[in-house]
Amino acid sequence: MVANTAKKKHAWLPWAALACLVVPMFASYYFDDMFSSISYLFENPSLTALGWDSAGYGLYASGYSVLCVFGGLVIGGILLDKWGVRVSGSLFVGMMVLGAGLVTVALLRGGSSALTVAYVGVMLFGLGSEIAGTAVTRSIAKWFRGGPMALAMGLQLAIARLGTAFALVLSPRLVQQLDGHVYSLASTARPAMVGMALMALGLILWGVFVAIDAKAEAPETAAASEADSDAFRFKDVLGVLGNRNFWLLGLLCVLFYSSIIAFKKFAGAILIPRFDIPAQAAGWMVSMLPFSTVIFAPLFGMLVDKAGRGTRWMVIGAILALVAHLLLAFAPQGVPFWGYLAMVFLGFGYSLVPAALWPSVPKIVPDKVLGTTFALIYWVQNLGLMSFKWVAGVILGKSESSGPVSVELMFVLLCVAALVTALVFAGISRKHPELCLDKPNS
Repeated sequence: MVANTAKKKHAWLPWAALACLVVPMFASYYFDDMFSSISYLFENPSLTALGWDSAGYGLYASGYSVLCVFGGLVIGGILLDKWGVRVSGSLFVGMMVLGAGLVTVALLRGGSSALTVAYVGVMLFGLGSEIAGTAVTRSIAKWFRGGPMALAMGLQLAIARLGTAFALVLSPRLVQQLDGHVYSLASTARPAMVGMALMALGLILWGVFVAIDAKAEAPETAAASEADSDAFRFKDVLGVLGNRNFWLLGLLCVLFYSSIIAFKKFAGAILIPRFDIPAQAAGWMVSMLPFSTVIFAPLFGMLVDKAGRGTRWMVIGAILALVAHLLLAFAPQGVPFWGYLAMVFLGFGYSLVPAALWPSVPKIVPDKVLGTTFALIYWVQNLGLMSFKWVAGVILGKSESSGPVSVELMFVLLCVAALVTALVFAGISRKHPELCLDKPNS
C-alpha cells in the first residue's frame, strides 16, 4: 500500500499518479475503436486496397480477446499480485504498444498476409491493454482506498472513453467516405498512425507513474507489500472462482459490455442504414456514448462514493441500455432523432453500471487477490466480447438489408440477461448487508 505519510504530506500525489495512468488508457481506447465509425469500409472488399470484408473485420476485431480468453488474463492477473503493478504493468503496457505497432505495419503494407499480421498484433494489443487496464484499476484502488475511489475510477473511465470519442469523430475525417473511391493502404492506416503517436505518449507517462509509485512507497511499506505478495498462493485463485459474487459481477460485466462494445465496433454499419445518415453523422451520433461518460461517469462515481446504493444503479443502467437497443432495433427507419435518443439512453447506462460495478470488486475479495480478481472478470468479459464481435460481423455480412436489425436483436437479448443478473446481485446485497455493496465508499 502507498505510504499514508506520503499521501498526507502530498495530497496531490494520488491525482498526479491518476493523471499519468489515464493517458495509456486513452491511447488504448482510441486504438481499439479507430475503425468503429468507418466499419462501412469493410462491407465491400473492393472499396479498399486492404481488401477486408465484414467477416474479415469481425475476425480482426474478435482477435483482441483471443489471448485474454485462453489464459493470458489469468496469468497476467496473478503476475500483478505476485510482482506488483510496476513490473507487471510495464511488461503489459509494452506488449500493448508492440501489438499496436504490428497492426499499423499490417495496414500500411497490405497484401495477403495483412489480416494474419494484424490479427497477431491485435491479440498482443488486446492482452496488453486488458492487463494494463487491470494494473491501472488496481493502482487506483491502492492510491484512493478510504477516499474518493469511485470518483477516481470514474475519472479514469471518462478520460479513457474520451479516447473512443476521439476515434469515432476523427477517423471519418482521416478516411473520408467517397462514392466509388478505392481507399489506399496509407489512407486506411491513418487512424492507426495517430494511435501510435498516442501510444508513445502513454508509454512515457506510464514510466513517470512507475517513478511516482516507487518514490511514494516508504521502505517499511515496501516490505509489507513484499510480505503481502509472498502471502499470495495459487490456491487463492480457486477461492475467487468459488465466490458467487465474483461470477455475478463477471456475468453482468460480459453481458452489459458486450451489448455496447460489440455494438460500437459495427456502429457505422448499423446506424448509417437504419437512420439514413452519412458516415460523419454516424460518427458524431455514436460518439455521444464516450462523450456522455466524460461528464456523467465522474458524477455517478461521486454519487456512489457519497450515497452508495451501487447495485440499484447497476439495475437502472441495464434498463437504460435495454431501452436504447430496443429503439435501435424497432424505431422508425430513416429518422435520425431515434438514433440520437438511443445514444442518450445508452450513454447514461454506460456511465451508471461501471461507476457502481468496478468499486464493488474490492468489497468482495481481499486485497492480495485483487489483481487476479479484476483479471478474471476481464477474462469473462473478453470471452463474451470475442464471441459477440465475431457473431455480429457474420450477421451483418450475411444480409446487408436486414443485418442491422438482426444484430440489434442480439444486443437486446444481451441487455435482458444483464438486467436479470443485476437484479439477482441487488437481491444478494439486500440479504447480505455485511458486504457493504450498497454503502457509501467515503
